[in-house]
Amino acid sequence: MVLSATLAAAAGGQKTDKDAKDSDKRPQVRLKAQPVIAMAPARVVLTAELVGGANDFEEFYCPSVEWEWGDGTQSESSSDCAPYEPGKSEIKRRYTVEHVFRAGAYRVMFHLKRRDKSVGAASVNIQVRPGLRDGDNIR
Repeated sequence: MVLSATLAAAAGGQKTDKDAKDSDKRPQVRLKAQPVIAMAPARVVLTAELVGGANDFEEFYCPSVEWEWGDGTQSESSSDCAPYEPGKSEIKRRYTVEHVFRAGAYRVMFHLKRRDKSVGAASVNIQVRPGLRDGDNIR
């Protein structure tokens, strides 16, 4: 079973013609977890995808990526990229990670960030039930 959540990053306030053009170019951020229901300890694969929009959408070019695991911990990574060139630079469209969860309910958040500001985000809920053995060792 795969559960996905979609949340398009949107700027608040009044919309202008530029905002309308940007929203046509802005990819949607989708986050999927496999599995979404599991027994502890659960190894879950999470995949964030940027769907639609322009391949050279500047706000999503070379972002830092933050995962909030829903258990009070988080991970962040960034890349060293060439300077952005309109029409030439391409955004990365898929981010995949694996995380191990203990028993509990979790809301995992994925953020694309530019200069410590979230420019795109999505979340997914994961349910992990207690296993026969509640140890931390996965075999």
